[in-house]
Amino acid sequence: MNNTQLYPFERNRYYPRKRMSSGDFTAEQTYMNNKRRFLNGLMFGSGVVCGLGVFSLDDLSFMVESGVAIDGMGREIVVETSQVKKLSAIEGFDSLRTNQVSLCLRYKEDDVHKVYSVDQDDPTAEFQYNRVREGYTLFLIDQEDIPGTYDMENEFLLSSVLYSSANYMVTYRMPASACRGHVIKGEVIVEKLSDEDVSLTYSARLQTPAFLSSEGKNILPVEITDLTLNQGETRVIEYWMETLDSPVNTTNIIIESGSASAFENDVAAEIFANFMMEIVLTDLKPRQLVNREIGRMNLEMKNIGGQGDYIRLADFTLVRTESAYIIEEVIETTVKQYVAAPAQDLKRGDYLEYFVKEADIRAPKLDMNLPLLHSDFAAPAKTGGPQIATGTLEIPLGDDARKGDIFYSGEILHGLGPGNVYVEVGYEMMSDEGLVGSSAKSTIYGNPEIFGHEVNSVVKAQTAVRVLNDKGSFVVGAKILDTVDYLILTYRWVAIRFQSGEDLEQDVDVTGISISPEMPTVRMLTKESHYFGVRFEGTAPVSVSYELTEENAGDITADGVYTAPAKAGVYEIRIYCTDMPKVCTYAYAVVEKKGMEDTAEDPKIAEKLGLSQGTNLGNVIK
Repeated sequence: MNNTQLYPFERNRYYPRKRMSSGDFTAEQTYMNNKRRFLNGLMFGSGVVCGLGVFSLDDLSFMVESGVAIDGMGREIVVETSQVKKLSAIEGFDSLRTNQVSLCLRYKEDDVHKVYSVDQDDPTAEFQYNRVREGYTLFLIDQEDIPGTYDMENEFLLSSVLYSSANYMVTYRMPASACRGHVIKGEVIVEKLSDEDVSLTYSARLQTPAFLSSEGKNILPVEITDLTLNQGETRVIEYWMETLDSPVNTTNIIIESGSASAFENDVAAEIFANFMMEIVLTDLKPRQLVNREIGRMNLEMKNIGGQGDYIRLADFTLVRTESAYIIEEVIETTVKQYVAAPAQDLKRGDYLEYFVKEADIRAPKLDMNLPLLHSDFAAPAKTGGPQIATGTLEIPLGDDARKGDIFYSGEILHGLGPGNVYVEVGYEMMSDEGLVGSSAKSTIYGNPEIFGHEVNSVVKAQTAVRVLNDKGSFVVGAKILDTVDYLILTYRWVAIRFQSGEDLEQDVDVTGISISPEMPTVRMLTKESHYFGVRFEGTAPVSVSYELTEENAGDITADGVYTAPAKAGVYEIRIYCTDMPKVCTYAYAVVEKKGMEDTAEDPKIAEKLGLSQGTNLGNVIK
């Protein structure tokens, strides 16, 4: 059995007149090998480094190209020449049970170079092997016998079931943490569980308080229409959302009450409305977040994961005949895992340019649909004074910038939210002469020509800033005033949002500003949840707060997800603008238990809703 744990490391300690045995020399080799393999596994992972393509030559034979791989124990496997093999001659062929098999590569050591030995403990053994050759072996295994491994996605991603039956399972999946001000992807995964010929139609509206859909709403509509899959087949539907710069630390995603429906072969199916996902909001950038999550994997988790002591090269689909197996299909693309070697980064970047279209930075008309660029700012705390954010940005010039050319940055989120924000940019540079001293970093705001005679490295460019008030972002344009040799201009930006809120309530003119709930009255069952979205009139969307007007009325989160109490009744929720508390509105949750009469018999309830006593609620609440 292979030792899959290469540590703790133990090396020889030398001292004068130490007598060395074969065990000492073996320990020396073991130490060096295990250290190298340990680093291989941590730094590169396991998979194919290069080559090792698999091709079917005819019905009974295939070829494996030469190449290099690293297995789950960090051992290098070298296939020095391409190999042509008969399927029936591969290890494991005789024990195959199914038609779906995998071709795998495993590290193997062989003793070679037999030499005459003296001083043997066993006098009958006249020879020993003088070398160990590091080689490999190919073998076949039924796909159903491949052991599972630890998946990092189980830690990084959250998933929850939207719909489940004997035939289909519909799951929503997204990262467990979201970065404020950045886009994030969610996935609806449809999996076919049975072999029944059944189609699925599913519809639901997910309420996303801290995320905006492509339509700019806190609603993510999920629509699956007449979908038919084979057993074991999956379908993934992607949804991209923008994460708002919300002050809350966690947010919930729930199904809008009464919005979910499912049909299998046009027959209505039962829906379980217990879907809820809690997402953590963070100020980290996506790369920082991903690095943190990957770095959290400790050695125990790595050992439990057990990448295995072999590499899967390809999957074979076989056809059984009376006398043999016939190769019907060879599948590589979804099977092989490749090691991203640093030596290949330059070539990888060259190839990726064929799939990534850079924005036309010279176009005089800005494309507001370009991907958002993000800065180094940390989200400022909301205090009584002005809010300030800063960061750097780069404007690419290309290799032929000339006097009079105009270039633009991408769209940059300043992190202070929608509204009127002042943004100033200054040219950032390293200077080695002039007023500021030797080798000092400086930033020039305003006209750079004023300092041009003192600092030779100043790029003469006129800048302008376009602030997109409704989106909480800005775009910088630069006009070149003199021909330059630079490829990139670097600017420091500062964004300022002045004091607002309750302290300035007397000075804020709220005339014409109002808010209203998207659904003023919601009918729901006890312990059910609902998100109260808000419409804005006379102002861009701003931060809002929620509060319950009476005790024991349930719970409501900072981002507006209300959970009904166990007691039936009508409960009032006050919603107001965080910085303008006088701008407020009210929403009502009509909470009932299953089987309750749909009438407002209680005069207090009827009065709160402005209805006549005995009015049927089903005719009022929509």
